[in-house]
Parts: sequence; C-alpha cells; structure tokens
Amino acid sequence: MAHLSDYDTKNQFFAEVKKNKRLTPADAEEVRELILEVKDPSFTCKVDQSFGVLIDHKDEFGNKQHHRLYSVADLPSKSKGKTKITMLVKRITFVDEFSGEKQEGVASHYLCDRKVGDQITITGPYDIAFDVPEEKDANIILIGMGTGIAPFRAFIKHIYKDVKDFHGRILLFYGAKSGLELLYLNDKDGDLTNYYDEETFEAVHAFSPRPLWNDPVVLDQAIEDRADEIVDMLSMLNTYIYVAGYEKVKEVLEKTLIDIMGSEEKWKKRKAELVAGNKWAEIIY
Repeated sequence: MAHLSDYDTKNQFFAEVKKNKRLTPADAEEVRELILEVKDPSFTCKVDQSFGVLIDHKDEFGNKQHHRLYSVADLPSKSKGKTKITMLVKRITFVDEFSGEKQEGVASHYLCDRKVGDQITITGPYDIAFDVPEEKDANIILIGMGTGIAPFRAFIKHIYKDVKDFHGRILLFYGAKSGLELLYLNDKDGDLTNYYDEETFEAVHAFSPRPLWNDPVVLDQAIEDRADEIVDMLSMLNTYIYVAGYEKVKEVLEKTLIDIMGSEEKWKKRKAELVAGNKWAEIIY
C-alpha cells in the first residue's frame, strides 16, 4: 500500500471553495461536503482519481507542510476550462497515544473551517484502484464506512450515468451510527437513493445498536446476514470487491469473510485470486 510520502506533490493548483456544507446533524460527528473549483484549465480530475490537499504546517518532525489525500465524492464537471470537484471531510479529534493529549486532525479542521471564497492548494490528481470492470455483467461488492462512501458515490453515479450497457450486480454495504449519518442515503441528502429503482443496485445499511452510547457499527452483522448471497457471488469469476474506510473496517471485514467462507484457508485462497485478477481494491484512511 502506498504511503503519503510516495505521492509526488509537484503538480499544485489553487482551488476556490464554492460550497462548504455540513451533512450530519449537530449532535453527531461532523462531516462536511466541500465543492472546489480549479480555474487552471490544465487541471483535470476523473471519477476514478483522488487529489491531495497541501497545508503549511510545521510539526515535531521538521516537516513544513501537511499533505492529505481525498477521494472524489461526485462526478467532476468541467466548464469553460474550470473544473469542479466534490470532497467529504470528517472533523477529527484524537488522543495522542504517546502524550495522552487531545489533538486536532490538521487537514480535517483546516478544511472544515474554510469559508466560501477561500483558496486552498491541491495536488495531483492521483489514480485510485476502483476501476469499472470491463465485463458488463460483473458483480461488484462495495464495502465502506463513514466518509468511505465518497469514492463509491462517484463510482455508482458514473456507472449508471456514463457506462453503457452495464447490467452487473452492485451490492453496497455502508455503515453509520444512525440513519441521519448515512451520507447520501438518507431522506435529507439521498441522491444515491435515486438508484434504488435499478434492479442491479442494492444498498445494505448497518447502524450502531445504541448510537448515543457510541457503540460500534455492526457492519459485520450486515454482511453475515447476506452470507449465502456473498458466497454465491464469490463463486463467480466476474466478482469484484472494493473496500473504503478506516483500518478497523478492513480488520472486521477480514474476520467476517473468513467466517462466511467457512475457514481462513478458503478465504485466503479466494482473496489471493481476487488480488491476482485485479478484482480486490481498497482505500484505507
């Protein structure tokens, strides 16, 4: 897996904040949608790419800039040489494991606090591994949590709007603490629900049983409930699995897939086949 230090930041562009909107309710974790406009006509970003945000920030290691990658969260648009891209940002506060002090995420707080008209520096774009399969009848299992919906939102919209004759199955597993935190799949901001009438698309939601108590989201249970269906899909050679979210999502997913496949050996063998065939891809934040 590539590290941030592996990404070339020489390509830099100024982007103007055109919109900064909170998507989650006031009593939930703060997630904001930002729309950026790049006026430089040489900048082009595609639905299967990410971009970086570069912030002037000195840290204890002597670094003078902070670099963070973000997936494109909607179909990029270009008009009169200007490109608009959408991103999701979660305001992050964490406890430093060494000092025990509460710390603010550098990029998340910087971006969440931007106002309309502010300029930020972006880098890239960079390719991500969520490619639309060449097979028009491919099965695609998408698994994400929180802002991990960003690349999947763009991916799903791209397939149903731009890819001709695609008739494969798309099964999206998406977790959040509550329905209002289910980004783009709730009553307020639900543009992915536009695809519920597609016979080939289904979204499976996973919620925390007690969101006010900060219980974990039961993503594993949602997947286990569809175990027979997933095993059947994994028996087919044209099945792809794409994963986006935090490291814990990956850990829970591994354990769950071992359980539904019947053994660690069976899952490792099937996953190795997926990886070798470029049918497994992940973005872990």
